[in-house]
Amino acid sequence: MMPRRTLKWTAGLLLALTLPVAALFAVSDWNWLRGPVEKLVTEKTGRALVLGGDLKVRLGWPLARVHAARLSFANPAWARNSQLLTADELEFAIDLPRLLTKNIVIRDAHLVRPVVFLEQSADGRKNWLLDIDQRDEGASVSIDRLTLDRGRIGYEDPRQLTRIEAEVTTEGGAAPGGGVAFSAHGRFHDLPLDAQGSGGPILALRDESLPYPLKIDAAIGPTRLQAEGSVTGLATLAAIDARLALSGASLAQLFPILAIALPDTRAYRFAGQLQHHARIWRYEKFSGRIGGSDIAGSLQVDGGGKRPFLRAELLSQVLDLADLGPVIGGGDAAPPPEGRVLPAAPFRTERWDSVDADVKLSAASFRRAQAMPLENLVTRLQLRDAVLSLDPLRFGVAGGSLAGTITLDGRRDPLQARAQGQARKILLQKLFPGLDPARIRSGRIDGNFDLSGSGGSVARILGSADGKLAFVMDGGQISRLMVEAIGLHLWEMLQLKLAGDRASNIRCGIADFSVKDGVMTGDALVLDTDIATITATGGIDLGREQLDLLLTQRTKITSPVALRSPIHVRGSFAKPRAAVDTGRVAVRGLGALALGLVNPFAALLPLVEAGPGADSDCAALIRTAQAPPPGKARASPPAAATRP
Repeated sequence: MMPRRTLKWTAGLLLALTLPVAALFAVSDWNWLRGPVEKLVTEKTGRALVLGGDLKVRLGWPLARVHAARLSFANPAWARNSQLLTADELEFAIDLPRLLTKNIVIRDAHLVRPVVFLEQSADGRKNWLLDIDQRDEGASVSIDRLTLDRGRIGYEDPRQLTRIEAEVTTEGGAAPGGGVAFSAHGRFHDLPLDAQGSGGPILALRDESLPYPLKIDAAIGPTRLQAEGSVTGLATLAAIDARLALSGASLAQLFPILAIALPDTRAYRFAGQLQHHARIWRYEKFSGRIGGSDIAGSLQVDGGGKRPFLRAELLSQVLDLADLGPVIGGGDAAPPPEGRVLPAAPFRTERWDSVDADVKLSAASFRRAQAMPLENLVTRLQLRDAVLSLDPLRFGVAGGSLAGTITLDGRRDPLQARAQGQARKILLQKLFPGLDPARIRSGRIDGNFDLSGSGGSVARILGSADGKLAFVMDGGQISRLMVEAIGLHLWEMLQLKLAGDRASNIRCGIADFSVKDGVMTGDALVLDTDIATITATGGIDLGREQLDLLLTQRTKITSPVALRSPIHVRGSFAKPRAAVDTGRVAVRGLGALALGLVNPFAALLPLVEAGPGADSDCAALIRTAQAPPPGKARASPPAAATRP
């Protein structure tokens, strides 16, 4: 049996331990604690904590519950807003065992009408870090769970030109487990932002190591995005795995968001899986449209080098020609100025050094192929150090093929360009499917071209171009009425009109041009048929988009009535016009009138075509056309073909 003295000592010890605890439980007014807490927080953080309402504590073990009213916590002096946090009410549970080890751990917290402004400074400080300098990532209060009742949260980062305010709540329809619903507006990378969505617990925003579930529907400037998935580190985007749908007026408008130059396209929309980890971004198995073209594939951006490196493999089943130029580096899809044909949209080379790229593009067919019969496009676009190349660039064209390379050097001002290529086995009838098969049915067309120029658009590059291009057509047929009309053989034209047109065999066609300062000078322009040889002289001004060609004919048959006058083809590319040399026709007409006074039948004599011309094959014709007559230099193009 325990001695009586021992019982007294034991009872006294228990009483000494129990009375303080009982006294604590008996305290009904905890407001005495506000001053010490405010002083302690201010000393540790350098920022004022104000508890403006009643402070209530309900003790328990291991958790004690605390309720505070009308509280505020100040921002550091550098912050734009004076307060980091204000709230009508704050209730939280604090872990007492951890508190005894000087670790503040809040198991859950609930804020009523909170206003929170999270800010980063231009030098990288963060106002939610509680050390004096706001740089220690470990200086923060650990909160396991946070819920908000009609809260407002702001975020500002001047380095990213970003300022966003959001209305956030966990009430009514909030996701299970403390998820939030939000609506936000402001500016993101200096673009207007409006967004709605839902996410996981609000505290997960602070933890940059855990995926944060997020569903969002947002408009950022002209870009619309819808995403559902997870984001790790919302402020830094450390990792992403989400289904992403994007749409907008042009891919180029993504530059302020991505800091990567993309082509200035027509309207687009895509959907695919976006993944991001470390410095790699991948947009997997996406599909959608750019303008009138369907596009599918995958792309990856690696941000670990001197500049981001974009690699992509793209496939289109039906590609619209209007979308092709911008996608491979041209300007926007705007039409040329009125009265012009050549594309005048500018290349935006100032952004080319923002990214390197290796993009493979293939297209099975083309929209509006009736106007330009292309198919089976295969090209590889590479952009390195602001030099853009398409090598190879291959099309199926009108039963044949067109293959070559294009290089655009964006380091130079103005931009320097070169295009080389070969055309093989192209059929004229398929190239211009609108032509009546009874009027022209060609054999094969082969050709080469090598042009270089400079300028900020396709029109300016061609307007300054130097080089050569030559095409040869072998075989085929052409409307005899067309040939007779070029020779102004009136009698034959009348016969063919009455009896019906017939075919004339094409023996050879040659188009050989030298190009200097954007002016194409015809070195050899000949179409040889079984009834006539048509030659052309003159030039084509690519800079002014003007034609000045003179067509003449040597007939291989005798025509009883022929005006035998050259035909001028002049005017703009948009509105070319053909006209008879009326001076020569008038002289011959006066001669016929004079003879007609003597003998009406003799009036036809001056109009009789002498013919026939010599027959020739294509090789012989090329040699003859390219060699000037002995003792004579090759004629210069008409003055109008030379730029003033």
